Amino acid sequence: MSEALKVRKIGNSLGVILPRTTLDELNVEEGDELFVVHTPEGLKLTPYDPDFAEAVEDAREFMRTHRNAFRKLAE
Repeated sequence: MSEALKVRKIGNSLGVILPRTTLDELNVEEGDELFVVHTPEGLKLTPYDPDFAEAVEDAREFMRTHRNAFRKLAE
């Protein structure tokens, strides 16, 4: 399903107004942040910070790699 969104002037900027159904699908409300992610297919709009997700995955990998050291420190 695709919807056409009109680009509008908002103050000194340009923007689009997202329909309520789209906001509901993204689970966002006024004041929430959305992130634009560049993908091979184009742009993706998401409420999840991709940099934070990458940092969490890096931390998980570090903890898996040093699992024994963490167990020893927990004693």
